[in-house]
Amino acid sequence: MKHLNLLIVLFLIHSICWSQEKEVTITIDTLTSEVYMLTGQGGNIGLYVNATNSFMIDDQFARLSPKIKLAISSITDKPLKYLINTHMHGDHTGGNAEFNSESTILIAQNNVRKSLEKKLEEKPELGKEILPEITFSEELQLFENDETIMAFHVHNAHTDSDAMIYFMKNNVLHMGDTYFSERYPYMDLKNGGSVEGYISAIAKAIMVIDDKTIIIPGHGRPSNKQKLIAYLDMLETIKENILKAIASGDTLEQVEKDSSISSKYDNDFGTGFISPERMRTIFYTSLKK
Repeated sequence: MKHLNLLIVLFLIHSICWSQEKEVTITIDTLTSEVYMLTGQGGNIGLYVNATNSFMIDDQFARLSPKIKLAISSITDKPLKYLINTHMHGDHTGGNAEFNSESTILIAQNNVRKSLEKKLEEKPELGKEILPEITFSEELQLFENDETIMAFHVHNAHTDSDAMIYFMKNNVLHMGDTYFSERYPYMDLKNGGSVEGYISAIAKAIMVIDDKTIIIPGHGRPSNKQKLIAYLDMLETIKENILKAIASGDTLEQVEKDSSISSKYDNDFGTGFISPERMRTIFYTSLKK
């Protein structure tokens, strides 16, 4: 009887996972004549296509790779020359092995490879294809026909491995998870993320772009400079409120329950993956010295 119950539970888990996978739809936003954003389950994918090659940013989860490839085939039949990871999290790197090949070069910031090497030690069955073949510390430039692609590292923001990718001619910036459009951000404190670094990363992005730049966030809808400036203002205001609470001697539990700290923004930004309460916890933990 126990074995039968276990089989039933396993069947239900498999059915739920299969149903969730089946329901995922890959949608395409055409941002310019050469740059697209693909949305499915996980981080937003960027796709650049020119006359001879394509260039991909992030790849979500391995199980979604067939759907993602099908979506890409509706845009272009050009070979994938480069794939770059914006950081180390699985919803941005999970499909690496499915897209990495002899004709595709996988690129990432140094700390992405270090993180994926640890994962490979734990799960060797993932294969070495998950690892970037080219890494960089601070900056990297690629020249594709008349497009210049800049990748630059921002320190201790969402993680310790974040990179933004800027297509200069197309004027499109992929920010990875250093920007959660229209929702509170997540700083992965256990993997090098921090409030100070996150705010600095957004400030750097604002310096790079102009009023016509199209922004691909790690999660959420395409954005622009005006919205990013408002997002930065929101983060800085909450940071100051948290610092005042810390200076007053408030505990983590008090800050978590004190909705007045972020109430001005909760309706607009607090309905996503990170709730207002969790956001205040992350800010307090990061800022508490």
